[in-house]
Amino acid sequence: MSDPGVGQKDPLAEITRGLAQLHTKYYGKGPTRARTYSVDDTVVCFLEGGFTTVERTLIQGGHAEAVHEMRRSFQMAMEDPFREVVEKAMSRAVIAYLSQVHHDPDLAVEFFMLEPAAVATPAGQSVPHEQPTRRDDHDG
Repeated sequence: MSDPGVGQKDPLAEITRGLAQLHTKYYGKGPTRARTYSVDDTVVCFLEGGFTTVERTLIQGGHAEAVHEMRRSFQMAMEDPFREVVEKAMSRAVIAYLSQVHHDPDLAVEFFMLEPAAVATPAGQSVPHEQPTRRDDHDG
């Protein structure tokens, strides 16, 4: 990947910053490390070290599932703001959003499926760009 030119924004850096800011704003503590990747029509952001003191205490006390459930509930409630960060940075609609949290190591994963990118045909029509999928020999 090339670096953005002067005055251009890096969409992956915007996503990393935006998602980390949402975590910080709503949890009171943000991740200690975050990074975002994009491949084809997917965006995935890894946020490390974001558990609060209360959450870490619950995990250490054997109540990791309670923390996971609370985080899942939060992600469902915050789906729209999370989607907006990605849609703004990528200039494409998010068609699916998945979120998962892991407690050892302390890691959250935010996954976004984007609408297929359109490519121009020789006739000037726009069609979704899609790679053919591999078929296994046993598939009909």
